[in-house]
Order: sequence, then structure tokens, then C-alpha cells
Amino acid sequence: MRKTFLLVGCMLLSMAAEAQSLRGDLNGDGKVDVTDIVTLVNIVLDKESSTESTGRETVDLGLPSGTKWANMNVGAEKPEDVGLYFAWGETTGYLGDDHNFAWETHVWCNGSNTSLTKYCGSSRNGIVDNKTLLDLDDDAAYVNWGSQWRMPTITEFQELINNTTSEWITQNGVNGRKFTSKTNGNSIFMPAAGYRSGTSAGSTPEPFGYYWSSLCEDEWSDSANYFSFFSGSSYTSNMSRFAGMNVRPVRRN
Repeated sequence: MRKTFLLVGCMLLSMAAEAQSLRGDLNGDGKVDVTDIVTLVNIVLDKESSTESTGRETVDLGLPSGTKWANMNVGAEKPEDVGLYFAWGETTGYLGDDHNFAWETHVWCNGSNTSLTKYCGSSRNGIVDNKTLLDLDDDAAYVNWGSQWRMPTITEFQELINNTTSEWITQNGVNGRKFTSKTNGNSIFMPAAGYRSGTSAGSTPEPFGYYWSSLCEDEWSDSANYFSFFSGSSYTSNMSRFAGMNVRPVRRN
């Protein structure tokens, strides 16, 4: 126990020294104190979340809202990686057939689409709380990548469609769509990895991309909004919240 206190003490002293060397008095109260150290920790954590070793980059597509997109999916190591599949509102992701995506396993219900315990706008679906936007604690991008990131809203997906040109391409052997800004020429690639239902891939006639938004339906709360594309087009729709889809983060404003 004594060793633990000594270690913590040394860490705090080290952080205080670093705070002094970086900016001195970080909060303007004339001294380096605990508040300064907390601020420094947040700076360091945010810096760690965007280091080159992760491969993550923020892409400015010149969108009217100022929203900036990540260059890869949550769980990916490069833009062509599929990454992980998440049920809507869950922050633990899976590779695909290593998990049963079903109501019985969903965190926000008691086994069916009529027993939702959170994010419910209708009594037909469970306990009504009228929440439709994910809390950050339930946001897979925020929880897995850190406080600089969050999942897109369906409006932001539509903005992406409206303000980019897109083409179906194969990038390093992976099918997907490349979205290129109409204003600055920057682009992102989104792999077409389908979705998961149960332990199997969702049935589609050709490769599709499926990406969760941060919003669920109000009246039919067992469904959430998603963004999808295939070789011919891109669109938004909704699907049962238990399905496994990819997550592409956007930068928090």
C-alpha cells in the first residue's frame, strides 16, 4: 500500500512538473494545482488518441456543418479494414461470427423488441424515456476512441451524401465507396462489409456497407437509423437495433 501511495505521488509530481514546463499555470489561478493536472491528463489522453501509431486521421471534407470524418472504422487499423461490428447502443464490438447479434443478447432490452429498457419512445416497445440520441457513454466511437470522437447523426450522413461525389471502388482488394469532397478534393473510403444478424452475415444480393448513426426511431423504438451503400447508390434507412454494423466516427465539435 505504501508503495502504491509513493508511486501515485511521484506520478502527480511528474505531471505537475510537466504542466509547469508546458504551460505553467494552466487555469490562471497563479499556481499549478490538481485542476491543472486534470487538464494536462485530458490533453495527453486526447493526444494519445490521435497519434500516428493508431493510423487514425481527421479528414476535412469541407462540409457546411464543419463536421470532420475519421479515415477508418472503429476497430480498424487502416482505412480498408472492416473493423468491428456493434449492435446499436452497445460499445463492445465483435468481429462478426464470434457473437450472436439478437434481442436476447442486446444490452438495452430484456430479450425482445417489446421490452426495451432505454431509448424508447413508445410503450409498445418497453419502458418509455423518450430518448432517441445516444448518450456518450453508449456511443461506440466516443467510448472506444476517446472524447474527440462520436458517432454521426443521420443528418450528418445525409450531409456527406449531398456534399461529396462517390464512386464504387476496390481499394487494396476491398470493395467500398470513396466519398470525395466537392469543395476541397479530400476523400474517405468506407468498406462494404455488410451487417450481422445472429451469427451470420445479413442477406444481401451484393456487397453493401452498413454504418450505424447515433439516432433511433421515436415511434418505432426497436429500430435505429443507419447509412448504407452498394455499387449503385448511397442511402439512409433504419433497422432493428440488435443488428451488427460498422461504426465510422466523426470529430466532436
